[in-house]
Amino acid sequence: MLLIYTHKITPRLTYVMRHIFVGILGIEIDFTTKVEDFIKHTGAKITYTKQPLQNEFFVRSNELLFEQGINDVQLNIGDWEGTPCFFQTGDKSTLPFDIFAASFFMLSRYEEYLPHVKDIHGRFSPKDSVAYQNGFLLKPVVDIWAYKLLEALKERFEDLEFKHKSYDFISVIDVATSHCYANRGVVRGLVGMLMDLGTLKFKRVYERITVGLNRQKDPYDNYAELIDLHKRYKVKCNYFFQFADYSKYDKNVSTNSMKFKSLIKYVADYVPVSMAASYSSFSDLELLKKEKANLEEVINRPVNNSKMRYNRVDVPQTYRNLIAAEFTNDYTMGYTFELGFRAGTCTAFQFYDIPLEVKQPIKIHPFAIHDISLSKIKKDNDVLCQVKALTNEVRKVNGTLITMFSNEVLGNKEDRNWMSLYAEIIKQQYVPQ
Repeated sequence: MLLIYTHKITPRLTYVMRHIFVGILGIEIDFTTKVEDFIKHTGAKITYTKQPLQNEFFVRSNELLFEQGINDVQLNIGDWEGTPCFFQTGDKSTLPFDIFAASFFMLSRYEEYLPHVKDIHGRFSPKDSVAYQNGFLLKPVVDIWAYKLLEALKERFEDLEFKHKSYDFISVIDVATSHCYANRGVVRGLVGMLMDLGTLKFKRVYERITVGLNRQKDPYDNYAELIDLHKRYKVKCNYFFQFADYSKYDKNVSTNSMKFKSLIKYVADYVPVSMAASYSSFSDLELLKKEKANLEEVINRPVNNSKMRYNRVDVPQTYRNLIAAEFTNDYTMGYTFELGFRAGTCTAFQFYDIPLEVKQPIKIHPFAIHDISLSKIKKDNDVLCQVKALTNEVRKVNGTLITMFSNEVLGNKEDRNWMSLYAEIIKQQYVPQ
């Protein structure tokens, strides 16, 4: 048991300490504000406050974990043995940076509460993030800081007990459009045909006809192939189906289609099926609940995992809505157009609601790789090298690498053979037993 002395125990402090020590490092902890209890403790212990008591393991605290609400935070990025960090601590501190305050800043998405310009879909731009602007978006810095802390603790406390984690990999398949042509109804099929003819997309016209005549498989119908691939290489996979009414940004097959429902049931027989919330439900809690209930009715089991359309996150309201709809896990935390770690971590974490100053009962599973961000890389070998580099970063800290691909992209062979490239990415992750 590691004892932490501090002058004030706050929700922010306990939240980030538990994530770093328990969640990442597997170290049991307790807190005290009494000097006498700290002195009497014979095991591993640290102080997190403004001044050291004697010559103990001391981390000088920044004010961030003792404040409330959002304040203007000045960040000066420094270097800690090759790793960027901020909130310098001074000479007396055992660590040169307050990694607890820095980790809270990253995990809580503090910067997303600060004034910024949102894109057309209401999203926070990666280019506004401290990680992007300071060149550490591709590093899970929170986990790296945690392991540097562990090394320092082991030097001071040789008997320190901690649990070893192992690297994990999860493939998320986003099914916002289950089929390109099939199962879309006569009216939508005819409208699509006329639009393709009007824009001289004769290849699509040919595909529409051959798919309609059952001469070839729909290009987005790659479910059996993916299930077989994941099974062969023992990959954990989670399918997110959109099950929503048609709208400007939601164009999946009708929820009344029996073939669509049968597809969802078929996939659910092999892997977990979760909900890709519609664009329309982003700010409509009742619609979000309705979509969840409808999907649960199809697969006849609870749906606990969510991801938002276009990876839209508006902190804290998005997570409040998900909690109200009784989701317990969310996979939206990441950037569509940039690779890397939006929250600075490759370890799942609870959402902290800053306006309410409370840890919320929903776990965030951050993804680092999105198919659209990979599409900017022109050569397949360069894609594989980039994925390998990110894999290595996550392996170093025994974290979880989450990738996000859509069946739509995997069915696209116009610019590159995405399915073949995806298979190579999966093979990279495979370690024979």
